[in-house]
Amino acid sequence: MNILDKIVADKRKEVDLRKALIPVKQLENSVLFNRVSPSLASALRASQTGIIAEHKRRSPSKSVINQNENVQDVALGYAKAGVCGMSVLTDGKYFGGSLDDLLLARASVDIPLLRKEFVIDEYQILEAKAYGADVILLIAAILSKEEIRQLSEFAKSLNLDVLLEVHNLEELQKSIMPSLDMLGVNNRNLKTFEVSLETSKSLSAEIPEEFVKVSESGISNTSAIKELKKYGYQGFLIGENFMKTDNPGKNAKIFIEELKSL
Repeated sequence: MNILDKIVADKRKEVDLRKALIPVKQLENSVLFNRVSPSLASALRASQTGIIAEHKRRSPSKSVINQNENVQDVALGYAKAGVCGMSVLTDGKYFGGSLDDLLLARASVDIPLLRKEFVIDEYQILEAKAYGADVILLIAAILSKEEIRQLSEFAKSLNLDVLLEVHNLEELQKSIMPSLDMLGVNNRNLKTFEVSLETSKSLSAEIPEEFVKVSESGISNTSAIKELKKYGYQGFLIGENFMKTDNPGKNAKIFIEELKSL
């Protein structure tokens, strides 16, 4: 069993438990449920820089990244730095995140928020909406084509943007459908955790123009972004690079200013 299979097995149990604790009606009645969500895809299309900055405490491959920074400070720092959106990890067991992180980020900033989660059930999309997310992530490696269709269409019915993440051509080919806004290429192999920007480059030509192309993982300098832009990428998800510092917002600001000067 690889790490991804383990995470999904645990996630199924977790979702069943959450469903038993908080009924759908309660989520739908939440104060944030009917707010109008800004579009991350539109923000990326209009941006010179395209940075989606992430809040991440730890990961299975790196253990602790940053346990000290509170999510409000990180969110405010990222917003001041001029990011297009913020990704908030809500998985507890493997990444040290929670839905409360999403709620706190939402209370702090108006920028588009992505719930970074292993989504396997419509219930998690209702949670995302209720806790203030504007975008959900779907991971092709853990979903069938039919599940991607069902979950993405459900998210669109709630006016959420959908970022679909792929790792290879096979995943990309099964995933292309009109209910997606952004196609993200994860440069990290989730089975081995090796990272290569060549993954984004090799898949770029296979992504139809109507989708915003997003490159994820392993982006640690502005020259990598300059290079990826040649392949049509408009969004760049950066987590560890900012979070491993003692001031993620300040480092994001320096990074974005350097990117603008290229």
